[in-house]
Amino acid sequence: MKTILEHNKNSFIIDFNDPLDISIPIMSNGVCAWGVDQLKIEPHIDGLWIGDVSKGAVVNFNNISFNPHAHCTHTECVGHISPQKESINSQVKQFFFIAKLITVLPKKKNSDCVITKNMIESSFVNNENVDALIIRTLPNNDNKKKKNYFNSNHPYLVKAAVDYIVDNNINHILIDLPSIDKEKDEGHLTAHKAFWKFPDDIRLNCTITELIYVPDSILDGLYLLNLQFSPFENDASPSRPVLFKLKSIKHEY
Repeated sequence: MKTILEHNKNSFIIDFNDPLDISIPIMSNGVCAWGVDQLKIEPHIDGLWIGDVSKGAVVNFNNISFNPHAHCTHTECVGHISPQKESINSQVKQFFFIAKLITVLPKKKNSDCVITKNMIESSFVNNENVDALIIRTLPNNDNKKKKNYFNSNHPYLVKAAVDYIVDNNINHILIDLPSIDKEKDEGHLTAHKAFWKFPDDIRLNCTITELIYVPDSILDGLYLLNLQFSPFENDASPSRPVLFKLKSIKHEY
């Protein structure tokens, strides 16, 4: 199915039969962060009954134990840092957004690697009028799908970079790291608080999606983003961001 989208006085054709999934699957021995145990997918046991067809059951009936912040692509709202514990399901009611994908090489800063305002600014045009910013970091390979980030001191966004994103009215950040903040920052959560303007001028309905994976075959540029997530009444939920190419109509003739 194809449709026409108008954006910034330009017309684009979207082919919904050509989705680009940038999520990491929820699986055993998959991605992991924050020192939590690995995700578990195992048959439910009730007495002598085991929910596994290979062990005599008529259905496979698994229990899954996981933490969305640690085990998969996930989308979080301000409830992640708020005492009100707002849920992602109550905060987000729209699921399609114009998104810009950029690729950055984090810069060495003392013992850290950081994503700076200049990196964002050089890849992103003021007044580009996008709802979401997708950040792919280098180096980039599919090891990100199974990496254990615990004690890895992963790259993070400095406050000036987040302020620039907010000043450009971007309501959704997606990144291929466990957090937009430093792994061990003594609880400051500087980037999260800057993005949500917490606690003085909270930006409700804005989201951060972490632990995505964007293959190199997906080029930087504008896309239509479908941000799918399970309707958990929780600060965060496993999510499946899907991109669709925007093809300028003028190139169709």
